Amino acid sequence: MCGIAGILFKKNGSRAEVGKALIDMLDGCQHRGPDSTGFALYHDSVPGQLRLRFIVGQGAEAELAIQRVKDKLRDYQAEIIDEERAGVGYRVDVKFHGDLQKFGYELEGAAKVSSVGESLDIIKDVGGAHDVDHTYHVKNFEGTHGLGHVRLATESDVAPEASHPFWATGFADVAIVHNGQITNYYKLRRRFEKRGYKFNTDNDSELIAVYLADKLKHGSSLKDALRDSIADLDGTFSFLVSTKDEIGYAKDRLAVKPMVKFENDDLIAIASEEVSLNRLFPGTALNTSEPPPGTFETWRRSI
Repeated sequence: MCGIAGILFKKNGSRAEVGKALIDMLDGCQHRGPDSTGFALYHDSVPGQLRLRFIVGQGAEAELAIQRVKDKLRDYQAEIIDEERAGVGYRVDVKFHGDLQKFGYELEGAAKVSSVGESLDIIKDVGGAHDVDHTYHVKNFEGTHGLGHVRLATESDVAPEASHPFWATGFADVAIVHNGQITNYYKLRRRFEKRGYKFNTDNDSELIAVYLADKLKHGSSLKDALRDSIADLDGTFSFLVSTKDEIGYAKDRLAVKPMVKFENDDLIAIASEEVSLNRLFPGTALNTSEPPPGTFETWRRSI
């Protein structure tokens, strides 16, 4: 059992308190996943600039990993603009022009990559939403939209790299949070690997992200990619996906995994449980709805 959350502020742009909103939402469903918590946060992009986020550990291990990252950046002539250490993470902003997919794959040889994006920044670690916020100051983040996840470990270790969200390895700005299981995971993964794609975990959520990013790469809209995913992915699942300027959901035809949404003129918010949505509007009765089985939808920033 895990909990997912997503929010997109339609009109407020970079002034929206995305970090605080997601912390409140995840705090409401933390009982669904006490082991680890993660956030996919989207900020305004800077042309020609990437934000890279790594899990490097601590102490001497972290110093060695950071040096390997810097060596790799030098190899690719990626100029460091800014960098930050916090917890087990290392964030570095760089100027980069080149083959992003090859660059992303090469970075994995230096340290565990959480995310690569023009706008995306994935922060995740063990513990609850407030624990992660205390270390990485997620509450201070202002942006446009984002995803969140609380995880109960069932098939892998309790570790930052096993936490959600997952980025689409090799693609910028595509992230996923997922509650459920993809039963044809290995079959689809082998198909992608034969086409030259690389995977950095054995988590089926990474597959969903790569699947959707590949659809986008070949000209599909996010809405069409989500429609196709319901037919192509086997299993029981509810998932949220975000790109540079969109957020969307898909739900399998059995609808075993819960999902509730609320929408008004200012925002769209989706979560595993209604209590997460109530945290956004304390004391207010919300007109929420549950997406029907086998459905999908997307929302885009209006400004």
